[in-house]
Amino acid sequence: MERVVRREAHAKINVYLKVLGRRADGYHDIETLILPVSLADTLTVRFDAELRLTVKGERADAVPVDDTNLVMRAARALAGRAGIDLGADIEVEKRIPVGAGLGGGSADAAAALHALNELWACELDRTVLLDLAAGIGSDVPALVHGGAVKVRGRGEIVEPAPDVGVAGWFVLVPLSFQVSVADAYRWWDEEGRASDGLANDLEGPVARHFPAVSDALRRLEELGADRVRMSGSGPTVVGGARSEQHANEIAAGIPGSIPVSAPA
Repeated sequence: MERVVRREAHAKINVYLKVLGRRADGYHDIETLILPVSLADTLTVRFDAELRLTVKGERADAVPVDDTNLVMRAARALAGRAGIDLGADIEVEKRIPVGAGLGGGSADAAAALHALNELWACELDRTVLLDLAAGIGSDVPALVHGGAVKVRGRGEIVEPAPDVGVAGWFVLVPLSFQVSVADAYRWWDEEGRASDGLANDLEGPVARHFPAVSDALRRLEELGADRVRMSGSGPTVVGGARSEQHANEIAAGIPGSIPVSAPA
């Protein structure tokens, strides 16, 4: 019988994101609290003679399937660490908006590490997977760990944060454009400052270049959302809701928005 492994790849939101400064290696030191949410891609892996990736779903056209995809990078990194020469047919059902500050590509890579570790019987523990994740992308370690986590460094220092006090319902408002992570941090270098509160330090610089971010934040507030802020490097904005019903009511007032629960 064919061996099939499936994993859910959950999007994330940043409850807050502090940018502490630019590092000598070009990355930035950050401090952030990440929550995985119920919105998720589905990743399915099967044995195959070669390593290949297919992406399906309404968002598939925006996703490359070559070695620039973090899933492929994750698969090759895992095979190299485990010292194996095996292939896999990897399929991603894409639901998370692309380039939206929700960590969709990172979530897929994290799910690939877990799924292929099982499929290929690598038996690598989470410590090793976290080390591999740090070399793939800044958000990948947090999503490999799973659950609510506090993240420091450039993303490689991950600590569980089970008692964050912010679990519940949220509304995601994806916007119709993408924001380059590199641009968001460059704008912060040019005009941003580290904050003292539970804000997103990238929000101001990104919103100054894309006023639609400010418009979406304001609309969430008008509809009664709290904890309103941009997620990650944007442009998706997020608002907290009191309940599932409240989240659905807010979402009904903003076309294209997505009610989610967290942590997933």
